[in-house]
Amino acid sequence: MPNPKYAAYAPASPYFSLVRGALGDRVDGEHFFDVITDDVVYEVLYDFPGWPRVTQGRTDLMTRFRGYVDNITLQSADKLIIHSADAGNVVVLEYEVHGTILATGIKYNNRFCSIIRIQNRKIVHWRDYMDSLAAWNALTARN
Repeated sequence: MPNPKYAAYAPASPYFSLVRGALGDRVDGEHFFDVITDDVVYEVLYDFPGWPRVTQGRTDLMTRFRGYVDNITLQSADKLIIHSADAGNVVVLEYEVHGTILATGIKYNNRFCSIIRIQNRKIVHWRDYMDSLAAWNALTARN
């Protein structure tokens, strides 16, 4: 049964589930927000309106994701490829997400590569790359 304290983030559940499953027993915690440190650094190496390139801390990251789920609902996340380095302290995830832009009903499909650094069984740093053109096309399309 999902944790009710994260119910507001349900539209991103496929993403959170994919990440949590991919990390397996490398981290402790049930939900994505449980497996990150309080002072996590979440870095995106792309320009996306309304999303800063660096978000610091769990609280700020939860706020950012709240804005995400207010605008996009994901139906699935798949095509996962997992790479491990530095004795499992660095994990690289390649994956895709599929959803809908709520304002327009336009389908949203995107590819990501995330580089995750783990210390003491928690995520301390996340660096994200995505297909910026796919996001732009979905967000600017007219229904």
